[in-house]
Amino acid sequence: MNEGKTQETAAAAAGMSVRTARKWQRGSLPSQTEASPRDWRTRKDPFEGVWEAKIEPLLEADTGAELEAKTLMQLLVDADPERFSIGQLRTMQRRVRDWRALRGPEKGVYFEQEHPPGKEAGLDFTSGNSLGVTVGGQPFMHLLFEFVLIASTWTWACVAFSESFEALVEGLQRALWTLGGVPRQLVLDKMSAATHDLQKGRGRGLNKRFGDVCDHLGFKKVRRINVRKAHENGAVEVRHRRTKSLIRQALILRGSKDFESAAEYECFVQRTLEHDHNRHIEGRLLEERAHLDPLPIQPVPTYTVETPKVRRWSTVRVRCRIYSVPSRLIGHQVEIRVYPNTIELRYRNELVEVFPRLRGELNHRIDSRHVIASLVRKPGAFANYRFREELYPTLTFRRAYDALVAAHGDRADVEYVRILHLSAKTMEADVEAALVRLLEARGGRFDYAAVEAQVRPRESELPVINIPSPTLEDYDALIGGAA
Repeated sequence: MNEGKTQETAAAAAGMSVRTARKWQRGSLPSQTEASPRDWRTRKDPFEGVWEAKIEPLLEADTGAELEAKTLMQLLVDADPERFSIGQLRTMQRRVRDWRALRGPEKGVYFEQEHPPGKEAGLDFTSGNSLGVTVGGQPFMHLLFEFVLIASTWTWACVAFSESFEALVEGLQRALWTLGGVPRQLVLDKMSAATHDLQKGRGRGLNKRFGDVCDHLGFKKVRRINVRKAHENGAVEVRHRRTKSLIRQALILRGSKDFESAAEYECFVQRTLEHDHNRHIEGRLLEERAHLDPLPIQPVPTYTVETPKVRRWSTVRVRCRIYSVPSRLIGHQVEIRVYPNTIELRYRNELVEVFPRLRGELNHRIDSRHVIASLVRKPGAFANYRFREELYPTLTFRRAYDALVAAHGDRADVEYVRILHLSAKTMEADVEAALVRLLEARGGRFDYAAVEAQVRPRESELPVINIPSPTLEDYDALIGGAA
């Protein structure tokens, strides 16, 4: 209206009716009519006489602010049920909230941090069992290794089965090579794979072998957080929760938590992180990559070498666990390469065999093929063999042994050892199939000869056929007849 517009035009421009415009033109502006908050009670205090006497002393003694308003309300109800009821809980909650805000204990303060790009990265392992993933229909017990750039929050993850040194080095190097550079500082907790063993009295300093790996990769500094102070590595701890939340959502959309292999599941995890998180921070990642140091020419090996001597039991001890090896290596010193998930057996730098690495409560792995040649010559050793249970490759072989005991008594060991020897020389699957047929057809009354007859039937003799030499006179007669 000061610009010369009519009241109707000005009201329309201001988005109000003409009546409202006339009202505000005559009276105060809306900002001048707001009512000030009242400072008086509109009803009697329901806790009058008990708040100062009973409630406040309890709140003052509760220095950790753990006492709940519901507990205090129940205390009053139990003391005077005619005056107080649980329906007054909301009022009690407001009173406790306001009292703690004005006179309660101090709260912990979070200090907002500034993270220069390219300066710091964190890593850690977290359990993935709560995700409920299965591989081939079986529960998949696993860990997730996560690597996080602190400034940009770029995240990379892979599947691990233990917090071993080999898994740590493999995960770290795979993350760096995917990233394409090295930050100046690495943050991790005091995991035993990277620090000294407390039991050996050397404290929790960085151990030499992981320190050498970090020097080779180009980290200027490795910072370790204090024990039981996970918040000191908060960037990674937060990513653990968010990563697993993203995976849960992606599993729901996928419609199944079952995967054909661990490798397929790991690819699923990495695709989920790229699609649901990393692609949203591409700008920050691009800025941070410009501040990263270059990668070394090549990564360090992701295995640890041990050189045990093969004992007369055709076994070696690796990391407090027992593995059987071919008996021809007894008495020789071999090279064992311990990878995150496998064990390589080498002799004079020649690969002999690869077998899975034991985890959890498993403390031995005996392959019947390594010892069966000697056992078939000494079948009496089977009865008291320390690792006898390992000589039942499948449940079918165990059922077959029980059937042999029932049918042959003490001779069952001889028959079973010969059957096991047969499976080592031929195909275990064929022997197992033959055992299944014999268990079903004969009710368990069979022996080694019956199994061998099905797995390796004897070739029948070919009849001797005498074919006389042809005479040329018959051929000449055919030619003459044709002419």
